[in-house]
Amino acid sequence: MSFTDAIGTCLRKYATFQGRARRAEYWWFQLFLVLACFAVGFLDGLLFGVPTEGVGVLVSLFLLATFLPTLAVAVRRLHDTDRSGWWLLLGLIPLIGQILLIIWYATKGTRGKNRFGPDPLDPA
Repeated sequence: MSFTDAIGTCLRKYATFQGRARRAEYWWFQLFLVLACFAVGFLDGLLFGVPTEGVGVLVSLFLLATFLPTLAVAVRRLHDTDRSGWWLLLGLIPLIGQILLIIWYATKGTRGKNRFGPDPLDPA
């Protein structure tokens, strides 16, 4: 899966929490979010000046617009490792929860069909 394919898939599945997401889909979309936040932040600074506290208006709107696809791809990524999306709540535990989620996001998905759907790497 390429960078543009991953972005297109995540935006097409804007609020789709069913199914599975490949590692490439998740990580390419995360890279897109980081790069886009930098670009939008730069534009925000040019148009409205650098905010003294928090983030700018455009960055806030971008993060709000991409909140659901970010959440959905994270849930689908957990589904690929045969875990429920409710495990995302583990991220509320400082440091340990976030580290565990990163490890799970980087872990290879289960081979073949699991309880969340067919293997996204299987061409059939």
